[in-house]
Amino acid sequence: MNSFDLRIFLLIAILSCIQCKPGSPVEPVISTVYSDSHRPQFHFSPPEKWMNDPNGMVFYNGAYHLFYQYYPDSTVWGPMHWGHAVSKDLVHWDHLPVALFPDSLGYIFSGSAVVDWKNTSGLGKDNHPPLIAIYTYHDPVGEKAGRNDYQTQGLAVSTDEGKTWTKYPLNPVLKNPGIKDFRDPKVFWYDPGKKWIMTLAVHDHISLYSSPDLLHWTFESDFGKEHGSHAGVWECPDLFQMKVEGDTISKWVLLLSINPGGPNGGSATQYFVGSFDGKNFVADSNTQTKWLDQGRDNYAGVTWSDIPAVDGRRIFLGWMSNWLYGMKVPTEKWRSAMTIPRELKLHREHEDYYVHSFPVKELEQLRKKEISIDSQIISGEVDLTLQIEFPPSQMEAVIEIIRSDQTADFGIELSNARGDKYRIGYNSVTNEYYSDRTKSGKLDFSNEFGSKIVTAPRLSEAPIHTWHILFDKASVEFFADDGNVVFTEIFFPHEDFTTMKLYSSNGTVALNKAKFFSLNSIWK
Repeated sequence: MNSFDLRIFLLIAILSCIQCKPGSPVEPVISTVYSDSHRPQFHFSPPEKWMNDPNGMVFYNGAYHLFYQYYPDSTVWGPMHWGHAVSKDLVHWDHLPVALFPDSLGYIFSGSAVVDWKNTSGLGKDNHPPLIAIYTYHDPVGEKAGRNDYQTQGLAVSTDEGKTWTKYPLNPVLKNPGIKDFRDPKVFWYDPGKKWIMTLAVHDHISLYSSPDLLHWTFESDFGKEHGSHAGVWECPDLFQMKVEGDTISKWVLLLSINPGGPNGGSATQYFVGSFDGKNFVADSNTQTKWLDQGRDNYAGVTWSDIPAVDGRRIFLGWMSNWLYGMKVPTEKWRSAMTIPRELKLHREHEDYYVHSFPVKELEQLRKKEISIDSQIISGEVDLTLQIEFPPSQMEAVIEIIRSDQTADFGIELSNARGDKYRIGYNSVTNEYYSDRTKSGKLDFSNEFGSKIVTAPRLSEAPIHTWHILFDKASVEFFADDGNVVFTEIFFPHEDFTTMKLYSSNGTVALNKAKFFSLNSIWK
């Protein structure tokens, strides 16, 4: 064996050991894997195969754990596993081995994870609190047989900080009372009652259960049969308390995903604001349906558990796709990415409460080059491509526009030499924000994907529009009016967008300030 062969042999041996060690990264050569077409560069996506809902998001010992619905054998949905990744900063992710595999009780559907700090379950050891995962078992045999009790809730425990998991031998911990859709448990500790609370999606409403030990569950109440949108099945609930910004009071917020029935078609997440007493959640209103994101590509999102009190944030992550076309999108080796992590804040406006969304501050570390654009009047189109000096396909923009003309239609446009074009902006006449991917590139994989321009009403009446936008190869996340209106949209141009314009038609607007940042890849 020559010296070159010896070096190759040693490298293979080292990588093999790394991959075999429990909890170690499973993708040591990451840059080539993440350079394929349409691959996001600062969003989480699996190295290959199918992914959907984020699951089991928990913070422990300095690490953010992300589990997710994963099928390691195909790029379309199949028998669900829990994939696993971990991050120290919510930005850079290490891929870990699959955490939970299907077994005789069924596939591993969505759920949550918590730190059992007081060891109420008795499953910890050596005076260390265990990590507990609560998830839905989906029995395909029972489903095929036409039974209604084929979804139950199971539990798994980790005593090595999430590296390996052991399923509870007496699963399921919550049996099905005979309800077809009975899934997606989200668990949290309710300190006033010294008990665990589980929110569970039950077809067209939410059921709440309580437990002293995570192992034995008691039904508490139902919510939602007469609230919100019922155009589809309810999924992935998340109930938590939030302080109202600028006030001393706190409210309870319930996130609830629905498919179909989103405001712009297919999958979406609605939310309710109200009160919770340890038994009942009561919404302040049952008339208005509020949407966390008006775009078509933010679904099944939930928030991290066990964020330290010194941090205090409520951090959210969603699946960046839509069940209308998620299994058809034109990617070859992988399917789907997550949204960027977002901080949620609760604001009181117009005698009501609204959840605002913001990119987490940790993303700022990706900023590589900053370009500021001078204040100017926008009439027609202003090509910023030469001024920006870097491609807009991997970019962050912070823009402030003053609207003086009540008929102006204005926004930002990305395009390329192939004639693909994407626009996001505001129409003063209709008082609506909009996202237009009808000419954004590859559309023929789905009749639903590029069929219409999606819109959302603007709630603010202020003439100043503040926009925070992140473009990543094949996606946009648009935060307007201090995070009050949010669009998440994916698109698939035939080649990366290279040209960027600001535009204003049917009137003029003033560009007050604009900063653009090129962003580093998290995979290189």
